[in-house]
Amino acid sequence: MSERKVLNKYYPPDFDPAAIQRRRGLGPRQQVVRLMAPFSMRCNSCGEYIYKGKKFNARKEDSKETYYSIKIYRFYIKCTRCSAEITFKTDPKNTDYQAEHGASRNFEPWREETDTEPIDKLARLEEEENNPMAELENKTVDAKREMEILDQLQEIRTRNARFERTKLDEERVLQTVSSRVDTVDDEALAKSALDDEQRRQEEEDEEQVRRIFARGAVPSIELNETPTADPAAPLAGPSGTTPDEEDADEGLILPPKPKPEIVVKRKLDLIEPDAQTLLSSDARAFVAKVDFSARPVLKKKQKGPNAMAAKLGIKLNK
Repeated sequence: MSERKVLNKYYPPDFDPAAIQRRRGLGPRQQVVRLMAPFSMRCNSCGEYIYKGKKFNARKEDSKETYYSIKIYRFYIKCTRCSAEITFKTDPKNTDYQAEHGASRNFEPWREETDTEPIDKLARLEEEENNPMAELENKTVDAKREMEILDQLQEIRTRNARFERTKLDEERVLQTVSSRVDTVDDEALAKSALDDEQRRQEEEDEEQVRRIFARGAVPSIELNETPTADPAAPLAGPSGTTPDEEDADEGLILPPKPKPEIVVKRKLDLIEPDAQTLLSSDARAFVAKVDFSARPVLKKKQKGPNAMAAKLGIKLNK
C-alpha cells in the first residue's frame, strides 16, 4: 500500500548537481504587501481621486537608496479605475511618503506651512561642527526667534490678565447692583409692611369707633325707671357741700361748670319698652293732657256723579 504523501524524490542516473546553474533575478526582489494609501492623490491617466486610507495589494521593493543608513522602499499600486501603475516611496527625512510616478499628491495647506522653512537637524549639526560661524549665526537666529516667542507670550498673558480684570470688575459691579437691588427690595418690603401695619391699625380704630357708635345709637333706658334726682342739681361732696361751695369758701372764683349730660341706660329685653318712657317729664305731661281717643270724624269722599254734583251745589233726586 503506497503512502499518500511521498517525501522521496527521483534522481535520474545521469543527474549531475554541478551542472545546475544558480538563477538570479533580473531586478530587485519584490514582495506583495497589504497597505493603505498614505495620502490622497489623483491619477494622472484618468483623473480618478484616491483618498487617504484606501486599501491596496501593493508590491514592495528596495529602491537601493538610503538616508543616513535608513533604507528607502518603493511601492507599486494600481488605479482603481484605469488600472494604471502608481508608485510612491518612503521619505524618512520628513517622516512621510513621496509620490513618484503615475499620480500627483493633492494640495495640503498644513504641509505648505512646514515646507516653507525645511530644517534638517542632522545636516545642521554637521554644518555647525565644520563651520563655527554658521553655529554662531544659527544661535543668533534661535535667540531672535525665542525673543519673538517670549514677546508674543507676554502679550497673550497681558491680554488674558486684562480679560480677567475686566471679568472681576463685571462680577463686582453685578454684585454691587444685586446688593442694591436687594436693599431696595428690603426697603420696599419694610415700607409695605409698615403701610400694612398702619392700615391694619386704622381699620381696627375704625372698627372700634363703629362698634362704640353703634352701641351708643341705641337708647339705653331701664324699663319703667325714672330718675329720682334732679339732673340740674350739683353733686354733693364728701362733707355734704358741693364743689362750688367749697371753692367759694376758699375764695376762688371759678368759671361756671357746664351741666352734666344725663345718660339714661336701659337693659335690652325681649319686651319692647313703652314710647312714653323715652320722653322727658314735660313731654310726658303734655302727652297726658291730650286725649287721642277723641279724633275728628273725617267724611268719606264721594265718588261718581254725586261728588261732582256736590262740588257744584246741585242736589240730585234719586
